[in-house]
Amino acid sequence: MSDTPKPRRVRVPGPGRDARPSSPGGSTSRSRSSAPAAGKPRREPPTRSPAAGQRPPPAENPAGVRVSKLLAERGLCSRREADAYIERGLVFVDGVRVTELGTRARPDAEVTLAAEAKRQQARQATILLNKPVGFVSGQPEPGYEPAVVLIRRENQWLQEGEPEFDPRHLKGLAPAGRLDIDSTGLLVLTQDGRVARQLIGEDSGVEKEYLVRVEGELRPGGLELLQHGLALDGKPLKPAQVSWQNADQLRFVLREGKKRQIRRMCELVGLQVVGLKRVRMGRVRLGDLPAGRWRYLREGEVF
Repeated sequence: MSDTPKPRRVRVPGPGRDARPSSPGGSTSRSRSSAPAAGKPRREPPTRSPAAGQRPPPAENPAGVRVSKLLAERGLCSRREADAYIERGLVFVDGVRVTELGTRARPDAEVTLAAEAKRQQARQATILLNKPVGFVSGQPEPGYEPAVVLIRRENQWLQEGEPEFDPRHLKGLAPAGRLDIDSTGLLVLTQDGRVARQLIGEDSGVEKEYLVRVEGELRPGGLELLQHGLALDGKPLKPAQVSWQNADQLRFVLREGKKRQIRRMCELVGLQVVGLKRVRMGRVRLGDLPAGRWRYLREGEVF
């Protein structure tokens, strides 16, 4: 037998293995690498295809427009209503249901509402009120009540064939435009975001007509300034139609509605407003609706 010691065998790490320094006891520690072994292709997780007859969900388009904005811009509902419809799955983009808030789409995408949403809109009420002096159009103020308190059964101006008061129409009922405490006339209150956007949206061009009694002496060129040339709060006003109705009454037709706009305009040309009544919004007139009474917007009436 030879006394020559046998050489020690050392395991060399192969592909896909990490070799670590041996421990003091001589053992070698190894760990598996996450990389695939040489010559073996990495398996990708299977992709699921949409079920037969179903379209894939619309891809998020960071450069697109929010679906809620598209709905509002096209007059289908307000943005707040759009968000509620999206959460309930009642909105479709190019035929595909959308349920995630903030989803964007192409500006020219086809955006539609489900039949349930349309039925809900058909049940929303729009009310015309002849607001008297002493009521605020919106939120209550100290010593004054909001005009919505006048919307009750005994104040309805009911004509034959028209629907009677339904208390459900008070939920979410809000004024579409302001009318000062000391002003009277046509105030529109609605549950329908489409109507509100049409009347008071940023891009609204709906005319509002007023009869205004004034006192004082109109300064030279004042009528022309009322028609165009005045500014409020540092911003020029849009052109207006202003004309004399009689010796102490002016007729204003505006396409905007800044706070106390007519009164402030008149003060700039030497006049003081002593009475102001709104008689028309768009194509809807106050007509013979008595002060303090209200009625529903009639079928066929559009602003």
